[in-house]
Amino acid sequence: MTIYKSGYRDTPLRDVSITEALFEGLAISGDNPALVDGPSGAIMTGTELEARIRAFAGGLQARGIGPGDVIAIMAPNTPDYATAFHGVAFAGATVTTLNPTYTAEEAAHQLRDSGAKMLITVPPFAELAQAAAQAADVSEIVMIGVAGPGGLEALFGPPLAQQVPVDLETDPVVLPYSSGTTGLPKGVMLSHRNLVVNVDQCLDVIEIRPGDVTLGFLPFFHIYGMTVLMNLYLAQGAVVVTMPRFDLEQFLSLCQTHKPRQLYIAPPVALALAKHPLVDQYDLSSLEYIVSGAAPLGGDVADAVAARLGCEMVQAYGMTEMSPVSHITPQGRNVTGSVGQIVGRTECRIVEAETGQDAEEGELWVRGPQVMLGYLNRPDATAETMADGGWLRTGDLGRFDDAGNLFITDRVKELIKVKGFQVAPAELEAVLLTHDGISDAAVIGVPDDEAGERPIAFVVRTRDDLDAEAVIAHGAAHLAHYKQLAKVIFVESVPKSASGKILRRLLRDQVAAEG
Repeated sequence: MTIYKSGYRDTPLRDVSITEALFEGLAISGDNPALVDGPSGAIMTGTELEARIRAFAGGLQARGIGPGDVIAIMAPNTPDYATAFHGVAFAGATVTTLNPTYTAEEAAHQLRDSGAKMLITVPPFAELAQAAAQAADVSEIVMIGVAGPGGLEALFGPPLAQQVPVDLETDPVVLPYSSGTTGLPKGVMLSHRNLVVNVDQCLDVIEIRPGDVTLGFLPFFHIYGMTVLMNLYLAQGAVVVTMPRFDLEQFLSLCQTHKPRQLYIAPPVALALAKHPLVDQYDLSSLEYIVSGAAPLGGDVADAVAARLGCEMVQAYGMTEMSPVSHITPQGRNVTGSVGQIVGRTECRIVEAETGQDAEEGELWVRGPQVMLGYLNRPDATAETMADGGWLRTGDLGRFDDAGNLFITDRVKELIKVKGFQVAPAELEAVLLTHDGISDAAVIGVPDDEAGERPIAFVVRTRDDLDAEAVIAHGAAHLAHYKQLAKVIFVESVPKSASGKILRRLLRDQVAAEG
């Protein structure tokens, strides 16, 4: 068996909760900013954030909420997202994070599946929250940014002095949802140990100094923004300027104002930095190092960003099931097209997917302390994803060069990545099949310059008057905007194996042949 090992130290396994790790950084921040609301400029200091987390945790404990309870957060990036998230974690409960662009149907599914008993949101999403909570039988909705009854601060209680006891290694602290390598979205159980060690693994590679500033537009509900921005930066006494959504002009203006050395982005933002004329109107000279993750980035785009901005543009690799980081490109060691090197205390294999034998190029398997506990209430899906010996099957194909740089070359898994967000073909297919004019459907991802990929559907219709626009509209009524179909192709039948599995490769070949 060929095992690729990290060139970094074995990152220590510290016996602290993720919130205790955060408090270490907030003590460094003290009365200096820890979070800045980008649109308004409002500042939350390290001391203030710690006090708010302790008060919210104390209020939750006073209401009897603690280990075994799940609290949902459905909100954009604001400073009090960290208050809500870490208040729940410090009280010993579990957070499940929802995308606020979900439909009520999608949000209700996650609330039900996770067993959430409270939903924390913001006023612009009140109607969505009410509909989802009602459908999922969640009795309480709490609003960030609202004074008085029903607001987050109304739940504040006597500050909690210590972390409510939990098993750092086996109790889930967060349940983000992921499709994994196949199927519908599932709750990924991540422990305090998973999150803390992944922050520390990243810090062994990336130099983040106390007082450093970065922009936090990557959503905190997504594991990339949660770990690499909210937790990693705050745990170092650094500053995150929050953006509730990505807007290029605001992003560039905030870069010019706050002068970050480092940025963490996804490929669509890299494309804008490489090509958009607006970029030339702003001073981005503070930038030294930009990391792209969440989806593949073409080496030519990365090189174009680096040349235009005069900084390093590199890639990292991970997935929700790894908290998420397993590979990062260190500053000064970029190799075009590579997603970096293995972080500390982590091992990899390259495996021929069909035979399970080692190969020069094949499926990437990863083992390390950042790998998930498993999928919530899905031992079957966990067993499919985890191989003997603690190896996580990533569903991505790759190879290592002689210097230990990983190159992702293709994907085994069915997952589609739209602007870094996961789209599960099975979820879209299930929605399409609820239309009485559709008897069968298959969804695949196709390349898209702006989004990386977009989903398209192959549909078997039961009546000739059903057109593509009606199919797309049906999907739009049930799915978040990033999951919506870019195209519909009507077919006589969907190709399937003898066991009934959709042969997506044949559909991709058909699209490629048609250009």
